[in-house]
Amino acid sequence: DSEVVGSISQGYLLFLGVMNGDGAAHAELLAEKVSKLRLFNSEAGKVNDQSILDVGGEILVVSQFTLAGKTEKGNRPDYTGAADADTAEKLYEYFIEKLQNCKIAKVAKGKFGAMMEVNLVNDGPVTLMIEQ
Repeated sequence: DSEVVGSISQGYLLFLGVMNGDGAAHAELLAEKVSKLRLFNSEAGKVNDQSILDVGGEILVVSQFTLAGKTEKGNRPDYTGAADADTAEKLYEYFIEKLQNCKIAKVAKGKFGAMMEVNLVNDGPVTLMIEQ
């Protein structure tokens, strides 16, 4: 709808795909992992030395059911591994709450289930898939 619903400065853009079988424990472990991952260089230039907490970084979380897509058979992705929308939205919100509890400077979010235009300035070569 041509409105900005979430934005951050330096930090992480997280695309969150909720899969069948994911639960609160997965969200809690993932939030802890994300908050402690050392992906930022130190001021002295040491690679992967600081966490999002160390640098006062921010996180934008965007729901992304297409991460569940399987492409092994045929030419049409199969999304049946994705959790149903109600379950996914609850876990998406719970994950965001858990990130906030980790004392991240700012946690912003996209609009669950909406078609969104996401802009990213990728400052560095790091893109990871984290599965819990």
